[in-house]
Amino acid sequence: MTEQRVTLITGASSGIGAATARRIAAQGESLVLHARGGKEGEKIALLEQVAQQARESGADVSVLTGDLGDTDVATGLVDEAIEQFGHLDRVVSNAGFALHKSVGEMTREDLDHSHTVITGAFFELITAALPHLIASDHGRVVAITSFVVDQVPGGRMFPATAAAKGAMEAMARTFAAQVAGEGITVNCVSPGFTEKETSGHSALSTSAWQSAADMTPDGRLARPADIAAAVAFFLSDEAAHITGQTLRVDGGLSLI
Repeated sequence: MTEQRVTLITGASSGIGAATARRIAAQGESLVLHARGGKEGEKIALLEQVAQQARESGADVSVLTGDLGDTDVATGLVDEAIEQFGHLDRVVSNAGFALHKSVGEMTREDLDHSHTVITGAFFELITAALPHLIASDHGRVVAITSFVVDQVPGGRMFPATAAAKGAMEAMARTFAAQVAGEGITVNCVSPGFTEKETSGHSALSTSAWQSAADMTPDGRLARPADIAAAVAFFLSDEAAHITGQTLRVDGGLSLI
């Protein structure tokens, strides 16, 4: 009997994380789905809903909540995955947020928090997961980054997010080089402007989202499922010889 593959997905209650969970859920898959759960726990029900959908597709699912801004939460997710399923094969670092504040408006606390939740949590995840990824025959890491690292289309600037996501990309590339000899792949997926669910955090107004769609060469926002398809590919056996890459899923936004 083939051993189930265990995948940890952060930020899985909505958007890209939820779409990824739905995409890869199947017989032979075990999923550890994480979300902060909202400020007052109001989004825990959404995470449970995603988990139920994954179970209906045949996956075994464990649900965990916690704020990745808190020390040791990321490490605890890996520990819980091992306790629940005995091993860990794949990590999708998706949790994060976009801070639409310019330099002069944002504070040092804003900058530090972005790095803690995005870069710091990614570091803690891969550090805790490393021995388990080495032990796996299917070690995979996928980090969700963003176009804001190197673009400001329409003057939309997210400097704290750009700094944190850029640092995460750099760490992913160096980690890819470190673990390539172990058969582990590490890649990034960089979405363009992506549709938000009504329950999700939005950094832009409705009119700004429409403007973002209009400026994207293919004329629409990315859908979470578009991003999930790229993540699923990087998690697959077919992508075993691809590592240290960043794949843009942006409708051509990076061309302008």
